[in-house]
Amino acid sequence: MKYLIYILLAILQLTTFPLRAQETIVVSDTLRQKMPIVPYRFKPTSLILPASLIAVGTVGTAVDGLNDFHLLNRKESVKKIHVDNYMEWGMLGWVFVCDLMGKEKHNWADQLCLVALAEVFNAGMTRAVKYAVDEPRPDGGRHSFPSGHTSNAFLGAHIAYKEFKDSSPVLAYSGYALALFVAGSRVYNNRHWVADVVAGAGFGILSAELSYLAYFPIRNAIAQKINRRNNRKVNGGSNQGDNYRLMVAPTFNQQGGGVYFSLSF
Repeated sequence: MKYLIYILLAILQLTTFPLRAQETIVVSDTLRQKMPIVPYRFKPTSLILPASLIAVGTVGTAVDGLNDFHLLNRKESVKKIHVDNYMEWGMLGWVFVCDLMGKEKHNWADQLCLVALAEVFNAGMTRAVKYAVDEPRPDGGRHSFPSGHTSNAFLGAHIAYKEFKDSSPVLAYSGYALALFVAGSRVYNNRHWVADVVAGAGFGILSAELSYLAYFPIRNAIAQKINRRNNRKVNGGSNQGDNYRLMVAPTFNQQGGGVYFSLSF
């Protein structure tokens, strides 16, 4: 998590780089160009949908015979659809595709941080559950529950939904259609049970919600720090100690080597 904060800092600093180049021009311009605080109000009701999907998928996996909810007659062999392997990761960028066609709620830097943080949550949860449950796949493989492809697809779809639900409902819901295709293809390819993809959708949506909940307090704390530093510069105060100092150095020991990171601000 410490390294993730460094990455967020770097991205946010890039978004304010043009502002620093103009700090000495006019005081009023500097004040106008401070990094804005982005309000975000968490709604507990947003967790109802992902929690419900995860619960339904868990019950379907836990109770013998309910994996497919008695909806499907599986075939022993099928001509597999391989596009789902590409769409799994492509959906993480769906919000940026929508940015080209509509008015997003947050800028691309915030969106990039949100997607990255959501993927950290998603990978951590789905991997942990996969290895803890170790549900056999329909084709005989291991680690079926939950579906990672589906969770990634719905992660991207839900971030697009949150960014465009107020400005473009078509774009907001478009990602869900693509995510449903990924989920269906995983079942069709005999790689997952229905319960797996239902829970996977829940984990993906939950990861997106958690990323918004965790990211904006961090982002706004950084923004406040930058704004205080800019105000001190504008008012003629010293800026010593206001800059971020990052130290990166290699480390070695008898067991191997690594990299040491140190950040002070």
